[in-house]
Amino acid sequence: MAKNLMIQGTMSNAGKSLLTAGILRVLRQDGFVVAPFKSQNMALNSCITEDGLEMGRAQVMQAEAAGIEPQVCMNPILLKPTSDVGSQLIVHGRVRGNYSARDYFQMKKTLIPDILSAYDELQKQADVIVIEGAGSPAEINLKENDIVNMGLAELLDAPVLLVGDIDRGGVFAQLLGTVMWMEEEEKRRVKGFIINKFRGDEKLLSPGPELLYHRCGIPTLGVMPYLKVQIDDEDSLAESLTAAPGGGTAQRTGALSLAIAVVRLPHISNFTDFTPLTRYPFVSLSYVADTVQLERLGTPDLIILPGTKNTVRDMEWLISSGMEAAIQNRVSAGCRVIGICGGYQMLGAAITDEAGSEGGGAVRGMGLLPVTTVFTPEKRRARITGTVCGMPPRWHTLAGLVVKGYEIHMGDTLYHADCGTDTAAEGGGSAPFCILEDGRADGCAVGRVFGTYLHGLLETDEFTERLLLLLGEEKGFSRHELEKAMADIASHHAFKESQYNLLADAVRAHLDMERIREIIGI
Repeated sequence: MAKNLMIQGTMSNAGKSLLTAGILRVLRQDGFVVAPFKSQNMALNSCITEDGLEMGRAQVMQAEAAGIEPQVCMNPILLKPTSDVGSQLIVHGRVRGNYSARDYFQMKKTLIPDILSAYDELQKQADVIVIEGAGSPAEINLKENDIVNMGLAELLDAPVLLVGDIDRGGVFAQLLGTVMWMEEEEKRRVKGFIINKFRGDEKLLSPGPELLYHRCGIPTLGVMPYLKVQIDDEDSLAESLTAAPGGGTAQRTGALSLAIAVVRLPHISNFTDFTPLTRYPFVSLSYVADTVQLERLGTPDLIILPGTKNTVRDMEWLISSGMEAAIQNRVSAGCRVIGICGGYQMLGAAITDEAGSEGGGAVRGMGLLPVTTVFTPEKRRARITGTVCGMPPRWHTLAGLVVKGYEIHMGDTLYHADCGTDTAAEGGGSAPFCILEDGRADGCAVGRVFGTYLHGLLETDEFTERLLLLLGEEKGFSRHELEKAMADIASHHAFKESQYNLLADAVRAHLDMERIREIIGI
């Protein structure tokens, strides 16, 4: 039977996901077979496993840190919000339906057998399972039917480390206050505190940890610094989504620079698709949430419309906010646009959700691609490989590239030559983006615009580099200086491995891993 350890936090975004990944990587480096587990995850970033099942992106990231293939048993319950009061419920990687928050709260304890069966499956494969909680165990309004924090710790008999976020202030009150809301048996499970996201001299915290121990008898096992590792974020609280437009997540280098804007849709999903761009120091990647932020960038070299969990509502927002008109103006000025998944659907002529898959309704699209989308109750989930087609002239340098990614959508998008887009004005007509291994055509390209259903497209190194070469040469930079700037950039896989190792180095340097191993029982 596998040993276990649970990481809980005083609040959302306290750093549970990252610390779970760091401890997993340390234990893996020390020779243990390790695996992540999160019973219930609420997030719009998800991924598809090799067997075509859907799970939270955070557990995929943690599986990578653990050096194992992601499996849906690592995240048996995934909630994908479709509105402020409802979510799509995914159990063991398959959609079970849409539920209001109230209805889900009333039925979630019936999912305990699903949680336990997934955990038992994982136990057969690992020496140690590191479990991540969700939100805070002090959410007393949710405590009665808890299946993800102390309720889960009791079910799995797991020792707990509690993480506090000092960057948002009041960390000692966070930690002590959380413990004070626990029952005595729950308090006994908490074996240590971790203070996370500290900036400065650790000595300045004294005598805080000592006084904290005096008040509740729980030791502080380490103070983690504010880390700058580039590892996939879990949800809408991610810092990458709030980076100042124009600054982006990478530094501009000399005269060579490319500006890429990702539209921060209200229901944005899978924004981790764009993490590979942060490897390039000459790329300034910004998330823009309104026309004012977009205006600060002027005309970017590329605008990306990302995925969304509510395409109809987000298309309505694009229209009402003025973002659609602002993007159209920039297309007219020569800006390129790429749409991925829901973003691809919005680039078409119309979107209809009569099936109510994402809340229902119908709306016109941006009319930049000659396609229409009709939602269906069935979700398509698959890892796929395709070959980029003989695209229109403005994209021809991408033709012939083999790309990999995954589909995860509920709409069928159909090509219509007469659906209202002016393809002739762009020159070269329209074409599919790529042909998949099974012979299906994916996506559509017209002029400077293309859309595709392939999430993870930018993880294909050759495709990303060819795209940046295209953007750079169009901006007036020479091929030589662009290739020189990319010459020493690590592959996406090697870069991720380096970041997990940097995270593990920080965990070893700042946490009492010897004591943590004792708590686990190894």
